[in-house]
Amino acid sequence: MEAELTPRPVRDSQSEMAEIVLPNDANPLGALLGGRLMHWIDLAGAMAAHRHSRKHVVTASVDHIDFLVPVRVGDLVILRSSVNRVFHTSMEVGVKVYVENYIADTAQQVASAHLTFVAIDAAGNRVPVPAVIPESDEQRRRYDGAGRRREIRRSELERRRHGGR
Repeated sequence: MEAELTPRPVRDSQSEMAEIVLPNDANPLGALLGGRLMHWIDLAGAMAAHRHSRKHVVTASVDHIDFLVPVRVGDLVILRSSVNRVFHTSMEVGVKVYVENYIADTAQQVASAHLTFVAIDAAGNRVPVPAVIPESDEQRRRYDGAGRRREIRRSELERRRHGGR
């Protein structure tokens, strides 16, 4: 059990997936459906959480998502994810989404999101996750930001439990 909880560097969780936007992914105007992109973000986040924890994971929350630019049928969507921070049985994962138009050779950021995943065993019980080791300045910035976002999420949950809006 001790070896399972040996801290791991962020780079061990880094994941990338690519999707070509097909007509069934789009609305009648040829733009990617927001729900389809959210699904891909969840999958990309889960990949990073699985790679870090080496456990089954479930999505506990998804923070705010802004769609910055439209994505069209035929575009290539690239999703990059990594674990930002671990909190005993949960992990915050950051996902950045880019659109590449391989014909025009252009790329733009489409969205970013922070998701919380919880590691579980086969019976659905929470299990501890190894700590994550940030190695670069950017990874340390994301690690610190994850702590602040966790406090905001916790206070928002508490407020809602007590009848606040």
